[in-house]
Amino acid sequence: MDDMNFLHQSLDGSLSSNLPPIVIVEDDKLLGLSLKKYLEQTLKLQVELYTSSEDCLMNFAKKHSRQAPFCLISDISLEKGHDGLLLIDILKERGFEFVSIVMTGFASIETAIAATKKGVFHYLTKPFELENLKKLVIEAIQTRLATALPKELLTEGEGVFSDGYRTKHPSRLRIDRPSIEDSFEGMIGRSRAMKEVFERIKKVSKSDSTILIMGPSGTGKELVASAIHRLSSRTQRNRVSVNCGAIPGELLESELFGHIKGSFTGAVSNRKGRFELADGGTIFLDEIGDMPLLLQVKLLRVLQERQIEIVGTNETINIDVRVIAATHRDLEKAVSEGRFREDLFYRLNVIPIRIPALKERREDIPLLISHFLDRFVSANRSNEISFSALAMDLLMGYDWPGNVRELENVIERLVILRGGNEILPEDLPAKIFRSNPLATQHYKTLFELPEVGVDLKQILSDIEDSLIMQAMNRTRGNKNQASKLLTLNRTTLIEKMKKKNLEL
Repeated sequence: MDDMNFLHQSLDGSLSSNLPPIVIVEDDKLLGLSLKKYLEQTLKLQVELYTSSEDCLMNFAKKHSRQAPFCLISDISLEKGHDGLLLIDILKERGFEFVSIVMTGFASIETAIAATKKGVFHYLTKPFELENLKKLVIEAIQTRLATALPKELLTEGEGVFSDGYRTKHPSRLRIDRPSIEDSFEGMIGRSRAMKEVFERIKKVSKSDSTILIMGPSGTGKELVASAIHRLSSRTQRNRVSVNCGAIPGELLESELFGHIKGSFTGAVSNRKGRFELADGGTIFLDEIGDMPLLLQVKLLRVLQERQIEIVGTNETINIDVRVIAATHRDLEKAVSEGRFREDLFYRLNVIPIRIPALKERREDIPLLISHFLDRFVSANRSNEISFSALAMDLLMGYDWPGNVRELENVIERLVILRGGNEILPEDLPAKIFRSNPLATQHYKTLFELPEVGVDLKQILSDIEDSLIMQAMNRTRGNKNQASKLLTLNRTTLIEKMKKKNLEL
């Protein structure tokens, strides 16, 4: 009895009585108490725990107004009394307004379909991340109960996307302008990963050591090189850039080291190379992993002897240049495959700096969006855009293979095409719109095939029915928007609904 009194004790005044409470029905007392304590501490909402459906119906249902909404989190399999799905039916029959999330340790096709048909917001398979549950609770309350949550909750809570990266939940993030602390030499970042990059740049900029910048395309490797040069003692001299992947191999040697008139067809005059132009300053060799093997040998000699040999002569010139190289390739793998010289790799990799992909620092996305909005929105802000919670969800959950450069392009496109409007999911590029964290990859592990087998045709039909009705409910009957959510043609959706006799 003491345990139950503890579980049902009244909450202190820090929890608002005006917001939807959370009701947990879990017969594992230890798990239930853990969920209760975690949600109370992180969401600051009233949380009540019951160990059986009867206990919930006798205590919570009797004292709770049918018109007051709440969020139900229930285990499907309960040792005593009704199971979680039947509890949902009973509460619906009694006229309660609520949104439900169900949990189970034994996922199966039958229970997943049954839960979907009952309008369950989400079906969680144990074990699960507590942060993921919290994310779902906030989404459920905001989207199904249309309840505005406290500002401090919307700016401080954390969530977990399907790829396992922990990040701020989009609907809880304001798109604030980057502060002075968030900006560094033209780069934007509040995440720990980027702060470490900024600190590394500060430390290495004062030296003359060779630096190798690694990271996926679009992460801003050239910005890092520029920052190192600006903070160095060479800042008053030239910083010269060469994209080793954009210049044909037969011309790259001349581009780097220069040539004399007549040294090859087309050499109509003497020309200084990039190394000579950068003398006293910095040379940035971008995409060094694409440099031909023959030229790698000559670059190695330059790094060792600090001399260059002009094409068409035997003349050598001493140079004083700091070398910064960058690549999106895995150079260690290229070395093992014989595509990149091992000795050159070690000459370049004196001080490595790794730039994280955007998906590794999702908390920086809102800052970057604000930064790009300031760049592309007009001075009178007439074409400014805002983002719906669901659109922000997709932007935060998308993996951004093109990284910051891709995000910049998307924001510029949205400002031009949708300026002055709120951005909805269907306004986003198709590749983002279709990359919802709950896309097909999520469902591959959701169902387990029973020993007795299944009626696949019927199951797929039931799932299709459920998803169509969910899309129609979410868009309040708008078939055009529902068809976009389902990635169907509008006419195809209408035909399916007629054939299946599905109407709101």
